[in-house]
Amino acid sequence: MKNAQFRAKLLLGLGCCLPALATSAMAQTTEAAVDAEEIIVLGSRIPRLSQEGPAPVTVINADAIRANGYTSVPDILRAVTQNGGETQSQQSFSGASFTPGAQQVDLRGLGPNHTLVLVNGRRIADFPLPFQGRSNFTDISNIPLGLIERVEVLSGSASAIYGSDAIAGVINFELKKNADGTTFDYRYGFTDRGGGASHRISATSGWSNETFHIVGGIEYMLQKPIWGYQRKIQDSTADNPTTAAPLGRRVFLRYDPDNDEYVDPGADTCAALSYLNEGSTYYASRPRYGAYDPVLDDYGPGYFCGSNTSIGYGTIISRREGFNSFASAGLTLSDSAELFLDAQFGISKVSLMPDVLNWAYQDSSGSSDTTFYNSFDGVLDDWSRQFTPEESGGFSNVMTRNRQTTFSITPGIKGSLDDKWTYEVSFNHSEYKAKVKFPQVIAAEANALFLGEQLGIDDDSGYPVFYADPERLYTPLTQAEYDSIAVYSVYNPKSWTDNLSATVSSTELFSLPAGPVGFAAIAEFGKQGYDLNPDPLALTDYYYGLKDSDGHGKRTHWALGGELRAPVTDFLQVSVAGRYDHFRFAGNGVGKFTYNAGMELRPVSTLLVRAAYGTGFRAPDLHYVFTGPGNTHPSATDYYLCRTEEPDEDIGDCSYADSGIVAQRNGNRQLKPETSKSLNAGIVWAPSRYFDVSVDYFRVSLSNQVQDLSIDSLLRDEADCRIGETMNGTPVDIASPTCQDAIARVHRFAGGVSEGELDAVSINPINIAHEKTSGIDIALHGRLPTDFGEFALSLAHTHVFDHKFRQYPGDTAINKLAEDSGYYIPRDKTTGSITWSLDDLRWTVEGKRLGKLPNYDEDAYIKASYLFNTTLQYDFTDHLRASFTVTNVFNKNPVKDPTYSAYPYYDISWFDSVGRSFYLQVTYKLGGSPL
Repeated sequence: MKNAQFRAKLLLGLGCCLPALATSAMAQTTEAAVDAEEIIVLGSRIPRLSQEGPAPVTVINADAIRANGYTSVPDILRAVTQNGGETQSQQSFSGASFTPGAQQVDLRGLGPNHTLVLVNGRRIADFPLPFQGRSNFTDISNIPLGLIERVEVLSGSASAIYGSDAIAGVINFELKKNADGTTFDYRYGFTDRGGGASHRISATSGWSNETFHIVGGIEYMLQKPIWGYQRKIQDSTADNPTTAAPLGRRVFLRYDPDNDEYVDPGADTCAALSYLNEGSTYYASRPRYGAYDPVLDDYGPGYFCGSNTSIGYGTIISRREGFNSFASAGLTLSDSAELFLDAQFGISKVSLMPDVLNWAYQDSSGSSDTTFYNSFDGVLDDWSRQFTPEESGGFSNVMTRNRQTTFSITPGIKGSLDDKWTYEVSFNHSEYKAKVKFPQVIAAEANALFLGEQLGIDDDSGYPVFYADPERLYTPLTQAEYDSIAVYSVYNPKSWTDNLSATVSSTELFSLPAGPVGFAAIAEFGKQGYDLNPDPLALTDYYYGLKDSDGHGKRTHWALGGELRAPVTDFLQVSVAGRYDHFRFAGNGVGKFTYNAGMELRPVSTLLVRAAYGTGFRAPDLHYVFTGPGNTHPSATDYYLCRTEEPDEDIGDCSYADSGIVAQRNGNRQLKPETSKSLNAGIVWAPSRYFDVSVDYFRVSLSNQVQDLSIDSLLRDEADCRIGETMNGTPVDIASPTCQDAIARVHRFAGGVSEGELDAVSINPINIAHEKTSGIDIALHGRLPTDFGEFALSLAHTHVFDHKFRQYPGDTAINKLAEDSGYYIPRDKTTGSITWSLDDLRWTVEGKRLGKLPNYDEDAYIKASYLFNTTLQYDFTDHLRASFTVTNVFNKNPVKDPTYSAYPYYDISWFDSVGRSFYLQVTYKLGGSPL
C-alpha cells in the first residue's frame, strides 16, 4: 500500500523513534522498517506503523535502564524530565506517617493523583493508604525493575482514551513478554559511605508450541537500610547551617507555662543520664528560654537534658525485601481466537524509622494543650521527653513496618473477526493489601507511669491535678516499663479494582484517497473500592499525638469510547477520540464526556509537525469522598489574636504566628469531577538516520481541583468577622454565611492559661482550586559511527514557562516557581547520556541537571545541581554479559542551603545523602538468541 510504504520510510527517517533516555535499533535497515508490524502506541488503541503520534511519548527500554544505571523504578522516573513535582522520599516524615514504603510519580507537578499509572496497559490498584492522609495514588515502588521490558511516558491529557486520572499524563510499565530462552540476572550493590547494600536476582523463561505459549519471570530483592547517623552531613544537630553552636534535641524537658521558661534540671541530673542515646546525652541549653535578666534586658538560656546526635536515629533508605512474579500465557483456539491470561503477584516487607517516639501529657480529649497542675510543688507544669534506644530495646522495636501484597489477574480472549477487524475482551482484577504496624505510645498509660493518678481539677486554672515528682521525668525507663506504654498500632488496609472491557479495532475501516481510516471502540464496566481498616483505637484519643480517620467506600463505573484516525492527504493525518465515563458512589452519580483531537503533518519525509488538544477529568477521589473524621497537627497563624493583642507587630513577627493546632478533617460526598484542558504542539526533525531533534510545547489547565478548605483563609475570615472589618478596613458582617461558617469551624480554648487561643480548625475537601502550567520539552538523539566505535547521544530537557495556582476565585494567583510561593519545584530539568560502543564493549555516562529551587527561607534560590552515573558493559559471549555501574560518580552531597534549619538540612523531595554507590550486574542466558 502506498500509504503504508510512505509511513515505513518516515519511520526509517525519523530518529524520533529513538526516544530520550532509550537505546533503539530502529531505523537501522530499510527492510526492518518496510516489514514493520503495526503496534499499539501509548495514547491510542489503533495499531499503527510509526511509534510517533500527535502527542510525544518517551520510551525507556530495558537496555537504557541498565546502561544509565537506574537501580529502582523511582530512580527511572526521576530521570524523566516531565516528572517535575515534589514527591515523598524515603526520609519523608509525612510519608512514614501516612504511606510507609510507598513512592509516587508527579508529571508536570500537578500532584501524584493526576498521573495515571498502568502495568501492561491496565490499571492497578491504588496504594491502600492515602497520600498525605488525603488522596489516593498509585505506588510505583513495588513494580519489579528486573522484569521491565520498557517504560512508556505520555505527558498530557489522555482521558478520552483511558478515562479518569490521565490529566497530567500516563505512565505504562510493560513487563517482559517474549522469552526465547531462560535468562538469569544478578545485581549486587553497595555504597561508598557505608550501609545500603542490596541484592537483586531475577529469572525469565518461556515455552511455546503451535497452539500454546507462556512466558514468566520472578524477582527477589533485598535492600538494606541506610541510617541518618551513617552520613556526616545529617548525623548531628551540629550540621544545622543556621546555628553557630549545636542546639541539642530536648530529650528531657520541663517547662514552666506561667513564666514561659524552661525549668533547669541541673548538671548532675543530666550527667546521670549521659549514657543514654549511645552516650550523647548532656546538660544542654537554648538561648532565651530561661529567666529574664534585668541587667542584660534579655532572657537567659533555658536548660534541659539533650542530645545532638539522636536526631540521626532515622532511616535515609528503608529496608525492603520483596518477591515479585508474573506470567503471560496464550492458547490458540483457531485462526481468529486466542485465550490469554496475564497474572502478577508480589510481596514485600518494608521497615523504616522516621524518628524516635516521644511523650507529653495528653488529656482524654486529645487536646494539644499539654499543661497540668502539679501539686508536688504547687505550680502549672509541662513535661515532655523522647524515648532513647536504650529504653526501647533498640531501633528494631520502634520501626514502622509494612507487609505489602499485590495481585492482579487478567483473563481474556482476542483475535480477528475478519481481515480488517480485531477484538479483545478481558476482565482485570487488581488488589493491594497491606499490614502496617505503626509504633505508638498509649497516652493514658504513659500519663499514669510518669504523673500517677489524676487527683481532680484545679479550681483556679481548670487544669487536671497530679502529684508528680520531677525526678520521675528524669528517670530512664526499664524495658518492662517501656513495653507497658509502647505498642504497635496495626492497620490492615486494602484496595481493589475490577474492570471488564471490550475493544474492537480496525486499521482499515474504509479507505480514503490517501489511505485507510483506522478505528477503535471500547466499552468498560468496573468497580473500585478501598478500606483503610485502621486500628479501632487509633480512631480515638488512645494514642499520644494521634487521632486518625477511617475511610472505606466503593464506586461503580462504566464507559463508552471511540477513536478515529484518518489520512487526509499523503502528508496530513488527523485523529479524534471521544469517551463518556459515568461513576456512581455514595448515592450520587457523576458523568463526564472527554475528547481529544490530534494532527500529524509531514510536509517532507524528514519533518513531522504535530499537535494535540484534549480534555481530561478525574473522578472524585475515593478517600476525599469517604474519609471519616480525623485529626492532623499543622501550624497556623492566629490572625484574631495577632490583630487584637499585638496590633503593632507585623503578622509574621506576632507571638501567635505559626502556632501548633489540631486540624479536624472529614470527607465530602458531594464532590464533583476535576476537569482539565491540555495542549501539545511541536516538531520533530530528522535530517538523517543518525540524528533527530524534537521540540514540543505543552499547556495544562486544571479546574475544579479538589483541595482541603484553606486553614489560613478560614482564620483570616474568622478574624475579619470577629473584629468587624478586614485588615484594610473594609466592613464585614458577622451575620453573613461566610462569617458564620468560619466562626463555627474555628475552635478556641475555653479556659486555663490558653483561654482564647487556637485549639482546632474543622476542614473538609471542596472543588475550588485552579492550576495551570506550560512549557517546552526538547529531545535530541544522535549517532556517530567511527573507525574506533560508535558514539550515541541522548538528551532531554524540560523548561517550565509558568506554573500558577489559585485556591479560591478572586484570590491572587500563586506563582509556584517563585522563591516565596511555599512550593519547591524546579523550572528546568535535564537528562543526557553519551554511549560509546566498540564490538562487545559499551560505556555510558549519564548526567542529570535539576534547576534552581527556592531556599528554605524562601527569600532566594539555591543553585542548580548535577548528578552523574556511568556504566561499563561487556559481553563475554553471546549469552554472558556483565556490567559495572557507579552512581553519583563524584560523590556529591545535596546542594547546600545556609537557611535550611529543619532536619536533615536539605530538601528531601529532591536530594539525599546516599552518596556514591557501586553495582555489579551479571546476566546469563540459556538457549535462545543472543543477549
